[in-house]
Amino acid sequence: MADSKRFLLRLDPHLFEALRRWADDELRSINAQIEYLLTDQARRAGRLPHRRSRPPPTPKATEHDEAVRR
Repeated sequence: MADSKRFLLRLDPHLFEALRRWADDELRSINAQIEYLLTDQARRAGRLPHRRSRPPPTPKATEHDEAVRR
């Protein structure tokens, strides 16, 4: 994994508790939940590129396909 930047983040206690509950619901740490939310919003705002999706799998050739090619 790439190195991460560390910094202090001050949050309102009510917001922190809401994030804690949300993170628990999604089986994430609070840090991972905050990073997920920030990443999602940065992508939606066009500030961070969207992840490239994997190309569709190449279908395997069948015996029929091989016969047609000959």
